[in-house]
Amino acid sequence: MDHVQHLNGLPALTFPQFTHSARLPAAGAAAWRIELEDRDGDEASDVYWERFLTAMPAEDVRALIIGYPWYTEHGLGSMTEEITEASSRLVNLEALFLGDIVSEQSELSWMEQSDVAPVLEAYPRLRELAVRGSSGLAFPAVRHEALRTLRFECGGLPAEVVRGVLDSDLPALEHLELWLGDEYYGCDTTLEDLAPLLDGTRFPALRHLGLQNSTFQDDIAAAVAHAPVVARLESLSLSLGTLGDTGAEALLNGQPLTHLRSLDLHHHFLSDAMMLRIWEALEPAGVRVDLSGREDADEDEDDDGGRYVAAAE
Repeated sequence: MDHVQHLNGLPALTFPQFTHSARLPAAGAAAWRIELEDRDGDEASDVYWERFLTAMPAEDVRALIIGYPWYTEHGLGSMTEEITEASSRLVNLEALFLGDIVSEQSELSWMEQSDVAPVLEAYPRLRELAVRGSSGLAFPAVRHEALRTLRFECGGLPAEVVRGVLDSDLPALEHLELWLGDEYYGCDTTLEDLAPLLDGTRFPALRHLGLQNSTFQDDIAAAVAHAPVVARLESLSLSLGTLGDTGAEALLNGQPLTHLRSLDLHHHFLSDAMMLRIWEALEPAGVRVDLSGREDADEDEDDDGGRYVAAAE
């Protein structure tokens, strides 16, 4: 995984940790990354956070990216509470990314999250929420009128979180991305848990669906092949997981996908012949198909034929 480069259509820019004389862009011109390179304890983090809220000014900030060391097991703890408490100052916040941390800083499975529902309750105008990491993550059902994009990037998404999302009332949600991950890293989500999503009874505005990074990607593909929700999607992602020829065959034999603008299958285990079949079936219809990142299964491994997800540990 890489650092976030854009959020809410704005370029990411790290707010300087130490005071300096360089002129900063306007508060609403960037997605501000809050990240400490050198840590001197919680007091230093509190000073840094308060300086950011004061220097911008806070009422003009539109997008926030929270990075290192927050959300790491050896970090300063979750900033969810601090962000929630700052809602009276960050009155125009539209987008929030919790956990912009890469492997050089912390393994994905070591990242500590928390209950993120209070953030949505505190920011009724929030349009985009992305969360990286799932240890300690909670998402009880909420109602939110404005949220359009919701993403969970992790190596093991708990079923309880998935159920909370699908029980939520999110009438404006257009983009939903779930990295399901590996059972070893906390994924206990099943196809049954995803049924309310696949049958099209949830999220009437949904136009993009990502069911990704899964060890049962073939089963997901088979379910998606006949899922009513697909008919109203503009884009679909089944990337980052263990998709093989069995799942791809199910997609080709299922409902038409030619209405999609894009189908993302990158990081897969497809044969050359199957890749060609997908290409020939969809590209002439104008569907942008991403078949990059073909992986080779580890034949020495017994589980799932040696296939593996892109992001786990």
